[in-house]
Amino acid sequence: MTVNKKKSKGVIAILTGGGDVPGLNPAIRAITIRALREGYEVIGIKRGWAGMIEVIRDKKVDNSNCFEELTEERVNKAFRTGGTFLHTSRTNPSKVLKSAVPDHLQENYTKDINDLTPDVLKNIHFMGIDFLIPIGGDDTLSYGVRLYKEGVKVIAIPKTMDNDVPGTDYCIGFSTCITRTISLTDILRTSAGSHERILVMEVFGRYAGFTAMLPTMAGVANRCVIPEFKFNIDQLTKLLIEDRDKNPSKYSTLLVSEGAMFEGMEAMAVQGTEKDAFGHSKLGGIGELVSKQIKDLTPKYNKGKTVNIISQNLGYLVRGGEPDAIDSIVPMAFGNLALDLILKGVHGRLVVLKNGRYDTVPIDVVTSQKKVVNIQRFYNTDRLRPYFNSFEMLPLFIMTSD
Repeated sequence: MTVNKKKSKGVIAILTGGGDVPGLNPAIRAITIRALREGYEVIGIKRGWAGMIEVIRDKKVDNSNCFEELTEERVNKAFRTGGTFLHTSRTNPSKVLKSAVPDHLQENYTKDINDLTPDVLKNIHFMGIDFLIPIGGDDTLSYGVRLYKEGVKVIAIPKTMDNDVPGTDYCIGFSTCITRTISLTDILRTSAGSHERILVMEVFGRYAGFTAMLPTMAGVANRCVIPEFKFNIDQLTKLLIEDRDKNPSKYSTLLVSEGAMFEGMEAMAVQGTEKDAFGHSKLGGIGELVSKQIKDLTPKYNKGKTVNIISQNLGYLVRGGEPDAIDSIVPMAFGNLALDLILKGVHGRLVVLKNGRYDTVPIDVVTSQKKVVNIQRFYNTDRLRPYFNSFEMLPLFIMTSD
């Protein structure tokens, strides 16, 4: 496609990066509908930052595998569904392996790890992009910060089921994740009760424990362990046996964040040795490790008798499918807020929810700090569960404010 800027106010490009979540398609739709009606043209970059590095700057070349024109018809077909119809990747243009450099750029980049930003900037100019709206977590948006510092007009939208993008109380995908976790736990508890077992469920959450904390606070789990606190496995087992003894159905439940560690572990549990372009190993397996340790310890606290475990990694089940109500409304608002900024000629901002109000903050907040659970305020390290103190004037999701 080629963009005819003479007939429009300018070109807005949207991309989605990192893990998929419900709510991405509603955000893309909100931006597109409003932008078209305000007189802009809209293009969707495919596969996140990967689409940005694979463009061939030749108008005779078909670049439809890298970007497409977005229309009302296109976005209206997709917005009720989960995931992202633009597709996604974990590509980091500032750190591209030699083997991953596009064929047409191989001669220009010969190092083991290459910074393709110079070509990204040329591609942005080639596509005629006036404003760029990346939707992603702190990894995806950190490269948006890089482009902003290079002079690109960037407006960022926070997305991650872990809810750990700094500067905002809420990230697209978090509510649906919590909703799914509650629902799946309620399904699994019938088996736990029938067999009088301990139910251990692993959930996503690399460095932040929000995805384990909120469902536990909602009452679906007796205990939760999170990345912010290295727990004692004996203490955890004792508490779960106590919970099981108090339950007329003789079972107890535990949520384990994928980044959690117990005393004696030197590193988070990972699957394989491969790392993504942002330096992250693929986490997973802590639920199984915890389950085995708990089972081995149960005779110590259960009069010499072993209690069997149900171990379930909820994984992608909590990030798939259609968005819930909040992840339908918030993306719509975030998308329109981004357009409000563009109409004002403002850029270099992150759209956010703070204290129940929509707002914007400087985009570099994404790289200036980490957002994790404040354990002193919200997590009882003795009881391995959230504190239940005063909720007055706290945000909707309680402990998600910086």
